Amino acid sequence: GSLVRTFTPFYFLVEPMDTLSVRGASVVMNCSAYCETSPKIEWKKDGTFLNLVSDDRRQLLPDGSLLINSVVHSKHNKPDEGYYQCVATVESLGTIVSRTAKLTVAGK
Repeated sequence: GSLVRTFTPFYFLVEPMDTLSVRGASVVMNCSAYCETSPKIEWKKDGTFLNLVSDDRRQLLPDGSLLINSVVHSKHNKPDEGYYQCVATVESLGTIVSRTAKLTVAGK
């Protein structure tokens, strides 16, 4: 018998959008992916995976969105501004990467 591989739907329902924030505000970068097997959602900022485990300001929401509490922004420290991508992985299928969304922090 030959093994028939059926197509498994795996796609983004919501992808992050370019966002403008102000210092001290909270920001949500939206992301949600669909698959029969729940995808594992991770986030990249400027091409590097964020380690959200030890991050007290950034957290992954249940739907896969990224919450950034009290955006930090000063002349020499801009840890939140940059380019974000949502990365969804399903073990047996592979990985899909969202569009790149820019987070801009407005000055005073």
